[in-house]
Amino acid sequence: MFNTTEIMQTNEMIDSQHLDIRTITMGVSLLDCPHPDISTACENVYNKITRLAANLVKTGEEIEREFGIPIVNARISVTPISLIAAACDTDDYSPFADALDAAARETGVNFIGGFSALVHKGFTVGDKRLISSIPAALSSTERVCASVNVATTKTGINMDAVAQMGAVIKSAADMTAHAGGLACAKLVVFANAVEDNPFMAGAFHGTGEPECVINVGVSGPGVVAHALRTVKGEPFDTVAETIKKTAFRVTRMGQLVAQEASRRLGVPFGIVDLSLAPTPAVGDSVADILEEMGLSRAGVHGTTAALALLNDAVKKGGVMASSHVGGLSGAFIPVSEDAGMIAAVESGVLTLPKLEAMTCVCSVGLDMIAVPGDTDASTISAIIADEAAIGVVNNKTTAVRIIPVPGKDVGDRVEFGGLLGSAPIMPVTAGDSSAFIARGGRIPAPIGSLRN
Repeated sequence: MFNTTEIMQTNEMIDSQHLDIRTITMGVSLLDCPHPDISTACENVYNKITRLAANLVKTGEEIEREFGIPIVNARISVTPISLIAAACDTDDYSPFADALDAAARETGVNFIGGFSALVHKGFTVGDKRLISSIPAALSSTERVCASVNVATTKTGINMDAVAQMGAVIKSAADMTAHAGGLACAKLVVFANAVEDNPFMAGAFHGTGEPECVINVGVSGPGVVAHALRTVKGEPFDTVAETIKKTAFRVTRMGQLVAQEASRRLGVPFGIVDLSLAPTPAVGDSVADILEEMGLSRAGVHGTTAALALLNDAVKKGGVMASSHVGGLSGAFIPVSEDAGMIAAVESGVLTLPKLEAMTCVCSVGLDMIAVPGDTDASTISAIIADEAAIGVVNNKTTAVRIIPVPGKDVGDRVEFGGLLGSAPIMPVTAGDSSAFIARGGRIPAPIGSLRN
């Protein structure tokens, strides 16, 4: 039960510290939708999603009104489409993206994830067709998100997939050049992707998930930064304990909303993802938390240690509050979506190599990074390979969401608007990785993966 003090603290966090439910995401299995005829298969997909998610947005709005808790987004994740479309005799899977986009519009959700393929050990025919369809699919739809898992700790890194994704990202950017390469903001390349992630653009409904499930993503970097102002100058033990207690309160709110949405929709409750996902709004920044610990700017020496403490304390607080914490749960560092990170990049303190180091200890990886439009595909592939290696060796989820912005160079800025924000164009390291990427094959799994 919640006591009066907890309720008052939660109200303050909502009113002045940017606490919100970032997303209620309904996961939907499409494993009963395949059909040899693509029109029939797409119709099956559309009908199932719109039937199960018909009241998702309405339910979120009702809970928001009744509980006074801001719910920013309602979203849907589905079974990786490469598995569903494989039964169809076609090379172009774009009609599935169109069906997903239509279902998203009909249900009123802002994003739908799952135009995805899992190729960490190799490709099926369906995987190859889906990956080649990504640029056209993302450039012709508004709400569809795509992801490709190219590596796991158990299998190593599929370097053929890594090479292909560099070219796919370049093509997606070129096809949406009029919008700053916006398609790339809806595409994530993963290592160790999880099946219950409610956050876009990487959400998909894993094959080990139920028929339908409700997952909730909670976010409150402003709440954590505010809490740290009360322990200014105190030892790191106190800092960690403060973050942990704050994460506990935030997770309790998320579980309340998740259970209520589950009850009203008649759908099982899956997980609460306690990820400190920032927004472009001032005061809602992970960079602010790091600077509150004593750093003059995110990116200076000490940043990785501060981020490691933050990520660990968030997870510890979350698991005390709920037995079903999942997804990614930690701290996100998307550059375009975090006002403090943007300022750190523009000051020259936060660089791409430093961001890569920080991803060793945070929730995901290189997220919403804008680079010059003339960055070649092999360089993008090499960035993906580096990030995948971090995930594989450290047995954690890592990802790359990178945008080579057509016509832009270092010193320019790209504007996406909304939660996607804006991003300064960051320089990539000079040099040529093309011969490295051209080798292909698979980087073997590390010896630490042999744990059976």
